[in-house]
Amino acid sequence: MAKSALLYFHSPCFDGIVSAVIASDFLEAHYRWNFERFCAVDYNDRACWLSRELHSPCAVVDFIYHPQATFWADHHSTTFLTADAKRDYDRRRNAPTIFYNDRMGSCSKLLWHQLKDRFDYRNQVYSDIVEWAEKIDSARYSSVTEAVFGDAPALRIRASLGVNPEPEFFDRLIGELRVKPLEEVASLPQVEIRASELRSQVQEGLARLKNNIRIDDNGIVSFDVDSAGVAISRYAPYLFFPDGRYSAGVVRSSAGAKITAMRNPWRDFPSVNLGKIFERFGGGGHERVGAVLVPDAEEAAATLDGIIDEIRREDAGPQLRTGTV
Repeated sequence: MAKSALLYFHSPCFDGIVSAVIASDFLEAHYRWNFERFCAVDYNDRACWLSRELHSPCAVVDFIYHPQATFWADHHSTTFLTADAKRDYDRRRNAPTIFYNDRMGSCSKLLWHQLKDRFDYRNQVYSDIVEWAEKIDSARYSSVTEAVFGDAPALRIRASLGVNPEPEFFDRLIGELRVKPLEEVASLPQVEIRASELRSQVQEGLARLKNNIRIDDNGIVSFDVDSAGVAISRYAPYLFFPDGRYSAGVVRSSAGAKITAMRNPWRDFPSVNLGKIFERFGGGGHERVGAVLVPDAEEAAATLDGIIDEIRREDAGPQLRTGTV
């Protein structure tokens, strides 16, 4: 008899969507789970995540560890919010439905390999979207131009995730990706309209960012910008300063302020662990990407300064001598 289940996935994130596709396909086939719906979660859920009662059974993919997750997979180095959560994971780590590796570039690729090793499961229909999830989540774009303006089917889908993210859209997207190729899903009107809208917002965001961005002698690009009516691409700072080593900035909105940082993926140098730095400020991320939501927008500038100071303190790289925009 099929079990009524729920799947929680990181959103708005292409890797989160693809991880949901792979996990739901596997769990329906292997354990006969029946997913009533998919539940998007993001790091604004961080503070109350461990106290949240999860549906049983449930899967959690590409997101923070939760002791009630029947099936869990993640690759973030900041996934354990407390020592108790880490101890619970250590107790369960050899369970067949618990997957963790913070050296993987994406949760999708983690599932792709581990489900094959443990269950001899691999649906080759998804090989293309897994490779794109790995490329997108680990920032392995060929250039900053591709990262900001790329129009491949997977990148159109990625763009659509950032506009009007209603739960029904995510549910449909996961369902469509399970049965249709990337090109067909990217051509859906719901995807095309959202992707086109985001492209316009990104262009407008570049114009706004140009007047609010600078680089210091350590090669750290910083910015503080209001995102009302526009979109700020995390890669955009490297359009203005391609030789920058790190970017860190405040993106303000009516909901508060989000601070993001990433190392330049087109330069080769040892990176500080941005996810660990952001964890100290209540956020998280990967080694090369970090983010934190700051509900009190007035505190954002001071928080950004603190994060940049930490990057400078831990970074052993050479200084850059360059000007500003």
